[in-house]
Amino acid sequence: MFQFSPGAKRYEVLIIGGGPAGATAALYTARAGLSTLVIDKGLTAGALGTTSRIVNYPGVPGPISGAELVRLMRDQAASFGAEFVNDKALRAELTGEEKKVWGGQGVYLGQAVIIATGAMGRARFVPGEERLLGRGVSYCATCDGAFFRGRQVAVAGNNDEAVEEALTLTRFASRVHFLSPTPELHASPHLAEELHSHALVSFYPAARLQEVIGAETVEAVRFTSAGQEQVIPVEGVFIYLQGNMPVTDFLDGQLPTSEGGCLLVDSNFQTAIPGVFAAGDVLCKHLKQAVIAAAEGAQVAMAVDRYLHGREKLRPDWSK
Repeated sequence: MFQFSPGAKRYEVLIIGGGPAGATAALYTARAGLSTLVIDKGLTAGALGTTSRIVNYPGVPGPISGAELVRLMRDQAASFGAEFVNDKALRAELTGEEKKVWGGQGVYLGQAVIIATGAMGRARFVPGEERLLGRGVSYCATCDGAFFRGRQVAVAGNNDEAVEEALTLTRFASRVHFLSPTPELHASPHLAEELHSHALVSFYPAARLQEVIGAETVEAVRFTSAGQEQVIPVEGVFIYLQGNMPVTDFLDGQLPTSEGGCLLVDSNFQTAIPGVFAAGDVLCKHLKQAVIAAAEGAQVAMAVDRYLHGREKLRPDWSK
């Protein structure tokens, strides 16, 4: 399914996740002169990005929205040369000297990887979702949108990632039914405006996806909106709902985790695979505060700098 691209650009540091941990790590690695790429799903894809009002981030007088705070962090990292790409990590190959991460837009190559994907993953499936995965159910419009040319599809979600994917689907689908679990979108204003004004999009506020219906392939979705149950015939369902589990599905079990699915790291934030590090909420070892995640981002960046320059031989000690 994934093809290696020999022309893909190589980086010294790949960072998966652009929240406070990932953006701060990018600031520090870029400032250290390391070529850095951040792969991220969007400003409002993470926990901080969905926060509407912050007043206690040091040095940033509030109130400020989480999305704007993330934007400030990213802009600062970019000012030192860090690159950002809006993409979703679908698979990673972490062993070997060169690490590979596959996304919807291609393959990314790096000498070191920092996993900062946070803890917004889902633990439970909607009825019919798992059974019809790959048969109409998808998590990547960039990857699968072309298969639904001229067909009706549904998108479930409310953040930047969901809106951008829905807008991508309008290039192919005859109608996009957007099911937002909240009355208002938690997306960037310009994206929300584009979605609401698009002629091919039908918007359903406060819509709870209840079931994906179909025998062999997706045939319809059942959901509730404004207290009323509805069933809409569709041939594709793209799901971007959020939970509170560490986002590690793209790792395919390559790294050890705790019983709760949290990544295990040593005192240098390195995982069991040399050159692969992790920080932030994906570790589940601290209070979920942006300032703490940002501090870990700085620490992990310095550990990566030491690793790449051979100034300190880092060995995992998480099993001790």
